[in-house]
Amino acid sequence: MKAVIFDMDGLLIDSEPFWQSAEREVFGSLGIEVTEVHSSVTSRMTTREVTEYWFRFKPWKGISIPDIEMKVIKEVGELIGLHGKIMPGVMETLVYFRQAGYKIGLATNAPAVLIPKVLKKLNIESCFDAVLSAESVIKGKPAPDIYIQMASNLSVDAAQCIVFEDSKSGMAAALAAGMTVVAVPAGNQYDHAEFDAAHLKIGSLIDLTADQVQDLNHRQYHNLK
Repeated sequence: MKAVIFDMDGLLIDSEPFWQSAEREVFGSLGIEVTEVHSSVTSRMTTREVTEYWFRFKPWKGISIPDIEMKVIKEVGELIGLHGKIMPGVMETLVYFRQAGYKIGLATNAPAVLIPKVLKKLNIESCFDAVLSAESVIKGKPAPDIYIQMASNLSVDAAQCIVFEDSKSGMAAALAAGMTVVAVPAGNQYDHAEFDAAHLKIGSLIDLTADQVQDLNHRQYHNLK
């Protein structure tokens, strides 16, 4: 392997509660009740897709879809600045791959404006060779576009990339791009069968071992022969 690519929300930072809070507040101001059932659907979407989803569900008047989207993003950014915390094992994992000579990328469905906010808050700005938001590609995850583009940005073949993902849609995107995938599901999703499609599944980045990385590299080497 030559590169490793990380998702952001839910993997590097526990930001999923921030998105839920912001969406409840902003869409609630429009008379929309954001339920857990709806949140489970919209969690796979980009911010624009979420806003359009709610507009179709219950159209509003007087404010544009882009303006509502920006309200959500602004609220999430403020919550990141106030309460954002690095997930267990993130720093150790980044240091390991940097010392091992890997190129390191970040590929997220989150808006581009939030990426520097997260990296600064977590003090990991210098750890990445390239960062990419789904805003820069035609389709966000679960489409493979963002991972294909990231491989190009890192100047490596997709088959030479390891991807770390905490979501089913992100995992599907990376697999569709032909990459090796390590699933790091949230605790309540760990046993979901969909994550069994990953090449490796771990409970947290802190659980990752050098032997597991070597096994992934060994498997990929034989697949390429």
